Amino acid sequence: MLKDFKAFILRGNVVDLAVGVIIGAAFGAIVKSLVEDVLMPPIGLATGGIDFANKFIVLKDGAKAVGPYASIAEAKTAGAVTLNYGLFINQTVSFLIVAACVFMIVKLVARLQRPAPAPAPTTKPCGFCATQIPMAATRCPNCTSQL
Repeated sequence: MLKDFKAFILRGNVVDLAVGVIIGAAFGAIVKSLVEDVLMPPIGLATGGIDFANKFIVLKDGAKAVGPYASIAEAKTAGAVTLNYGLFINQTVSFLIVAACVFMIVKLVARLQRPAPAPAPTTKPCGFCATQIPMAATRCPNCTSQL
Protein backbone atom coordinates (compact mmCIF):
# COMPACT_ATOMS: atom_id res chain seq x y z
CA MET A 1 0.00 0.00 0.00
CA LEU A 2 2.87 2.37 0.78
CA LYS A 3 4.37 1.59 -2.63
CA ASP A 4 1.09 2.50 -4.36
CA PHE A 5 0.83 5.72 -2.38
CA LYS A 6 4.40 6.66 -3.32
CA ALA A 7 3.64 5.96 -7.00
CA PHE A 8 0.50 8.10 -6.77
CA ILE A 9 2.29 11.04 -5.13
CA LEU A 10 5.17 10.98 -7.59
CA ARG A 11 2.96 11.04 -10.67
CA GLY A 12 3.59 14.18 -12.68
CA ASN A 13 0.10 15.66 -12.54
CA VAL A 14 -0.12 15.41 -8.71
CA VAL A 15 3.16 17.28 -8.33
CA ASP A 16 2.05 19.84 -10.92
CA LEU A 17 -1.21 20.35 -9.04
CA ALA A 18 0.63 20.85 -5.74
CA VAL A 19 2.95 23.41 -7.32
CA GLY A 20 -0.06 25.17 -8.87
CA VAL A 21 -1.84 25.39 -5.53
CA ILE A 22 1.23 26.80 -3.79
CA ILE A 23 1.87 29.35 -6.55
CA GLY A 24 -1.84 30.23 -6.57
CA ALA A 25 -1.85 30.91 -2.83
CA ALA A 26 1.22 33.13 -3.13
CA PHE A 27 -0.30 34.93 -6.11
CA GLY A 28 -3.52 35.46 -4.13
CA ALA A 29 -1.55 37.13 -1.35
CA ILE A 30 0.16 39.42 -3.86
CA VAL A 31 -3.16 40.38 -5.45
CA LYS A 32 -4.71 41.01 -2.01
CA SER A 33 -1.85 43.35 -1.14
CA LEU A 34 -2.12 45.04 -4.55
CA VAL A 35 -5.82 45.73 -4.03
CA GLU A 36 -5.71 46.75 -0.36
CA ASP A 37 -2.41 48.62 -0.32
CA VAL A 38 -1.98 50.03 -3.83
CA LEU A 39 -5.32 50.31 -5.68
CA MET A 40 -7.92 51.04 -3.02
CA PRO A 41 -6.16 54.00 -1.30
CA PRO A 42 -6.08 56.13 -4.50
CA ILE A 43 -9.65 55.07 -5.33
CA GLY A 44 -10.69 56.07 -1.82
CA LEU A 45 -8.86 59.38 -2.18
CA ALA A 46 -10.51 60.03 -5.54
CA THR A 47 -13.92 59.39 -3.99
CA GLY A 48 -13.39 61.85 -1.15
CA GLY A 49 -11.32 59.84 1.33
CA ILE A 50 -13.59 56.81 1.49
CA ASP A 51 -12.01 53.66 2.98
CA PHE A 52 -13.91 50.84 1.30
CA ALA A 53 -12.55 48.21 3.70
CA ASN A 54 -14.44 49.94 6.51
CA LYS A 55 -17.78 50.56 4.78
CA PHE A 56 -20.71 48.72 6.30
CA ILE A 57 -24.38 49.02 7.17
CA VAL A 58 -25.61 48.10 10.65
CA LEU A 59 -28.57 45.74 10.28
CA LYS A 60 -29.06 45.22 14.00
CA ASP A 61 -27.37 46.93 16.94
CA GLY A 62 -25.44 44.76 19.33
CA ALA A 63 -26.27 44.03 22.95
CA LYS A 64 -24.09 46.95 23.95
CA ALA A 65 -25.64 49.52 21.62
CA VAL A 66 -23.06 52.29 21.43
CA GLY A 67 -23.62 53.07 17.74
CA PRO A 68 -22.74 54.60 15.44
CA TYR A 69 -19.78 52.25 15.18
CA ALA A 70 -16.50 53.63 13.84
CA SER A 71 -15.33 50.36 12.33
CA ILE A 72 -16.44 46.86 11.48
CA ALA A 73 -14.30 45.51 14.31
CA GLU A 74 -16.01 47.81 16.80
CA ALA A 75 -19.44 46.72 15.56
CA LYS A 76 -18.48 43.04 15.76
CA THR A 77 -17.13 43.54 19.30
CA ALA A 78 -20.46 45.09 20.31
CA GLY A 79 -22.28 42.11 18.77
CA ALA A 80 -23.91 44.09 15.96
CA VAL A 81 -25.04 42.45 12.73
CA THR A 82 -23.46 44.24 9.78
CA LEU A 83 -23.61 44.17 6.01
CA ASN A 84 -19.96 44.68 4.96
CA TYR A 85 -20.31 46.00 1.41
CA GLY A 86 -16.86 47.63 1.44
CA LEU A 87 -15.14 44.29 1.96
CA PHE A 88 -17.26 42.92 -0.87
CA ILE A 89 -16.04 45.72 -3.16
CA ASN A 90 -12.42 44.91 -2.24
CA GLN A 91 -12.96 41.20 -2.92
CA THR A 92 -14.64 41.97 -6.25
CA VAL A 93 -11.67 44.11 -7.35
CA SER A 94 -9.31 41.30 -6.26
CA PHE A 95 -11.31 38.77 -8.24
CA LEU A 96 -11.29 40.93 -11.37
CA ILE A 97 -7.51 41.34 -11.16
CA VAL A 98 -6.96 37.60 -10.68
CA ALA A 99 -9.37 36.82 -13.53
CA ALA A 100 -7.55 39.25 -15.85
CA CYS A 101 -4.18 37.71 -14.95
CA VAL A 102 -5.44 34.17 -15.48
CA PHE A 103 -6.96 35.22 -18.81
CA MET A 104 -3.62 36.68 -19.93
CA ILE A 105 -1.77 33.52 -18.85
CA VAL A 106 -4.23 31.28 -20.70
CA LYS A 107 -3.89 33.41 -23.85
CA LEU A 108 -0.08 33.27 -23.58
CA VAL A 109 -0.05 29.49 -23.13
CA ALA A 110 -2.44 29.06 -26.06
CA ARG A 111 -0.18 31.22 -28.23
CA LEU A 112 2.89 29.23 -27.19
CA GLN A 113 1.18 25.90 -27.90
CA ARG A 114 0.08 26.90 -31.41
CA PRO A 115 1.89 24.80 -34.00
CA ALA A 116 4.53 26.59 -36.03
CA PRO A 117 3.49 27.38 -39.60
CA ALA A 118 4.64 24.81 -42.13
CA PRO A 119 7.71 25.89 -44.07
CA ALA A 120 7.29 26.66 -47.76
CA PRO A 121 7.96 23.60 -49.91
CA THR A 122 11.40 23.43 -51.52
CA THR A 123 10.64 20.56 -53.89
CA LYS A 124 7.91 19.55 -56.31
CA PRO A 125 7.06 16.25 -57.99
CA CYS A 126 8.14 15.70 -61.57
CA GLY A 127 5.05 15.37 -63.77
CA PHE A 128 6.59 12.48 -65.69
CA CYS A 129 8.48 10.25 -63.23
CA ALA A 130 6.97 11.50 -59.92
CA THR A 131 10.34 12.00 -58.19
CA GLN A 132 10.92 15.08 -56.04
CA ILE A 133 12.90 17.83 -57.76
CA PRO A 134 13.84 21.38 -56.67
CA MET A 135 11.17 24.04 -57.22
CA ALA A 136 13.38 26.06 -59.59
CA ALA A 137 14.26 23.06 -61.81
CA THR A 138 13.28 23.29 -65.47
CA ARG A 139 14.40 19.73 -66.35
CA CYS A 140 14.06 16.56 -64.24
CA PRO A 141 17.50 15.16 -63.32
CA ASN A 142 16.09 11.61 -63.21
CA CYS A 143 14.08 11.27 -66.41
CA THR A 144 15.48 14.37 -68.19
CA SER A 145 11.99 15.54 -69.11
CA GLN A 146 11.49 19.20 -69.90
CA LEU A 147 9.23 20.77 -67.23
